Amino acid sequence: MKKTESKITPEQVDYVAHLGRLHLAPEEKRKYQAQLDDILKYMDMLAEAPTDDVLPMAGPVELYTPFREDEVKPSLPLEEALANAPARVGTSFLVPKVIE
Repeated sequence: MKKTESKITPEQVDYVAHLGRLHLAPEEKRKYQAQLDDILKYMDMLAEAPTDDVLPMAGPVELYTPFREDEVKPSLPLEEALANAPARVGTSFLVPKVIE
């Protein structure tokens, strides 16, 4: 099996570890170098996929929002709606002033 040259250098692994404030042992550096290299090789493989006829999309599945029919229903009586209010003024909740 032909061995290809690594796309990630040990110095790049050190740099990324430094950015992440990680202290890696030498065996961890080799492990992460191989994993990062595999990720980049996979990205190269994905870049070769033909996408000329693919429309842009925000995600892998089409999303939709199901709507229900609007129905007029009786609302909660005012006294019941304000029953648990700690304080009220007329038909409104009374809250502390938060903006000067």
